[in-house]
Amino acid sequence: MKAIAIDLGGTNIKAAVVDQDLGIIEQSSTPTHAELGKEHLLDRIAGVVMELSKKDEVVGIGMGLPGMVSLDQTTVHYPPNLPFLDGVNAAKEVSSRTQLPCKIENDANIAALGSLHFGAGKGHDNFIMLTLGTGVGGGIIINRQLFKGSKGMAGELGHIILDYHGPLSNSVTRGTIEAYLGQRFLSRFAMDMITQHPNNSLYQKFSKDFDKLEPVDLTQAANAGNDLAIEILAKAGQRLGYAIINYTHMMDIRTYVLSGGVSKAGEWLFQPARDIVKKHMMPPFQEGFEIIYEDLGNDSSLLGAAGLAFDSFG
Repeated sequence: MKAIAIDLGGTNIKAAVVDQDLGIIEQSSTPTHAELGKEHLLDRIAGVVMELSKKDEVVGIGMGLPGMVSLDQTTVHYPPNLPFLDGVNAAKEVSSRTQLPCKIENDANIAALGSLHFGAGKGHDNFIMLTLGTGVGGGIIINRQLFKGSKGMAGELGHIILDYHGPLSNSVTRGTIEAYLGQRFLSRFAMDMITQHPNNSLYQKFSKDFDKLEPVDLTQAANAGNDLAIEILAKAGQRLGYAIINYTHMMDIRTYVLSGGVSKAGEWLFQPARDIVKKHMMPPFQEGFEIIYEDLGNDSSLLGAAGLAFDSFG
């Protein structure tokens, strides 16, 4: 069984033919040209689909995109970088242009479906996916199905509040998990700590331009034995642990699959989170608890979009 997968971003339309067993067998990328508006973009997506589907019989189209998606996986709301799609039944629009069935889903939920079908989540019936990238997103898998809540918008896990007096992020309030673990927010926190240690090599490297400081730099420094980098990542990991406790006490899900650039810190982040969980999570919830790194990388969005099509039309 094959499907067409679309990863729609503000800059590029990434697309692929995905085999249920073999994974990606053909893919392409084309500029979005969002400045040309809704109709041009939808026509452009359809053209990409038609080109890829010439050679293979496919069951349908799955598309991931930023924004909140309706319960029936057809309509997007508040897409941050494609505002002209707000309230548009994108699934219907693409389907009418291609004569193929189409479903859409939020990009973080798509990452969870990618893990479920092709990645670290494949062997698990229930897990929570946390994407630690520019922001923090998530997807909840229950009984191998995506949990979408009453209106389709469940899984905004980055907006869980840890400290309403805490730092700002993209959330409407302070101190969310994103404010501590989103890429640029973690870098901001790291900058504040590094400026207090002018003799540290991280200060010497980045003090003239802290905008160049990325979480990967902290990981590399930690791997080289830099105690300050280790401390910064540990503090972020502790906050991750508190967030996980909240999710677990609410959902009774014990498996966490982490992806995204910040998650590449690995055990520098994961072990402090486990330590917090062991100390503060209610004991009955600790049985079977695990944190797993997802290494599908850049393919996760396309594989997840294909998983959406397989679940919907297969």
